Amino acid sequence: MSRRQTTSRVIALGGSGLLLALALPVTAAGAAPGRGCDERTNNTYAKLLDCVTPDGVMEHQRAFQAIADASTDPVYPDSRAAGTQGYAASVDHVSGLLEEAGYDVTTAPVEFRFDFPAVLDRTGTSPATYESSVFTNSGAGDVTGTVVPIDLALEPPRASTSGCEASDFAGAALGGSSDIALVQRGTCTFAVKVQNAVAAGAEAVVVLNSGTEASTEGLVVGTLDPYVASVPVVGASFADGRALAAEGSTARVAVQEPETRTDVSVVAELAGEDTSNVVMAGAHLDSVPAGPGINDNGSGSSALLETALMMANSKPQNTIRFGWWGAEELGLLGSAAYVESLPQAERDRIALYMNYDMVASPNHVQMVYDSDQSTWPAPVPIPAGSTAIEDVYESYYTAVGVPYDDAEYSGRSDYEAFIEAGIPSGGLFTGAEVVKTEEQAAIWGGVAGESFDPCYHLACDTIDNLAEDALDVNSDLIAFAMLTFASSTEPVNGVPGREVPGRPFELPAPAGPEGTFEVPPGGGGLEHDHEHAHDTVA
Repeated sequence: MSRRQTTSRVIALGGSGLLLALALPVTAAGAAPGRGCDERTNNTYAKLLDCVTPDGVMEHQRAFQAIADASTDPVYPDSRAAGTQGYAASVDHVSGLLEEAGYDVTTAPVEFRFDFPAVLDRTGTSPATYESSVFTNSGAGDVTGTVVPIDLALEPPRASTSGCEASDFAGAALGGSSDIALVQRGTCTFAVKVQNAVAAGAEAVVVLNSGTEASTEGLVVGTLDPYVASVPVVGASFADGRALAAEGSTARVAVQEPETRTDVSVVAELAGEDTSNVVMAGAHLDSVPAGPGINDNGSGSSALLETALMMANSKPQNTIRFGWWGAEELGLLGSAAYVESLPQAERDRIALYMNYDMVASPNHVQMVYDSDQSTWPAPVPIPAGSTAIEDVYESYYTAVGVPYDDAEYSGRSDYEAFIEAGIPSGGLFTGAEVVKTEEQAAIWGGVAGESFDPCYHLACDTIDNLAEDALDVNSDLIAFAMLTFASSTEPVNGVPGREVPGRPFELPAPAGPEGTFEVPPGGGGLEHDHEHAHDTVA
């Protein structure tokens, strides 16, 4: 028997006066051996969407959770972060299933700086140990000394320019043998704050979050790149930083020397009739060190994996390729290393790239990367053909009656390397630390006043941190889009293909985004200075 048996579903596709019901075939419990989803040719929308099931996707989610639970990594247990046991087991899970399904599976190396956990303790008469994190490009060291607050804004509205000017440090009691500068997130880059602190004589720097809203209360982590600090630099939550700002506070800040480690991304390919035209989709496989990363990004990884497995016998017109990227959380490193490794002739073969990073946020809004800039002015160049990918996503949401909004086309996930190479790209997103509004709760449900993902980058991003309805819809859409472009990329790059087999139909025109985001701030569910380590903006 096949790996799983599925039940019948009906998806109604309609709009602009057109209605088509796809009556999806049943794979009964008593189906003959060899006729299950794993074995059959899922080359029509009906067959493929019948087989990409919520249960199938959740199998992989539960596997990722089990991997994190079983990890006894000496540095980051209960995690799937790059460079850990949990990540290695995630690679084995994905690559093993793909090889068994018949894909040509390769691994692409990615080298990265592996930071050990930071130490941030309050010392003296009121000792405490605080959760902390190492900033990328921090120096190493172990410093115990006086905490020197720098121009903090601890009372509402807490909009801070702390540390952005050298003059902020004028009169600060820095320059002793072990002084620790305490600066606040806001306005300028982390690197500028740290450079100014070091120039003023700080032996260590603590960056507290801004506390301007719920999404900026927690632990802050970022990068100093391209600046490399000579002193240890760590992050703190707003509350912990406020405690450290009390008069007379002393603290210990410790950062170990980092290691250079090498991990891999997983790439799987199925040759089509046209081997010169490659349709690619990807999702990052790593979590942050804090936890198992089941929404970020087990959700995208699982939906993509199930799509790949169900298309293993699809005999596509165009070659299809899937990527599970390593070290995304450390600066989009896996996808960047992969694209950089490709000769120009190989880059030219890639017709398009689709990115899936967080597609099941528990307090979600369904979003599409805004390549036509109908809501968000893009801060990056948008390759020609990208809007054709956006149109497929939006027409599908329209067809199945799911409202959607725009996410800024920012390049702040693994599609960055592809758009920098001029490859048309698109993707889906359901939100991170941005707070849901009353209007959005009325449209998509959920809780106004809470983040789209309250467990974003936290230990609580577990199997319980999912909106399974969003995961179901988006898994179907991921499969739908892959089959669509596996058959023809003509709207994207002008290369003709063929129609998807089965009863032909025409998708409705996109209904249009709901327009629920204020521009600026926010990037459509992702703060402009969100807490990925590859962000430099404070």
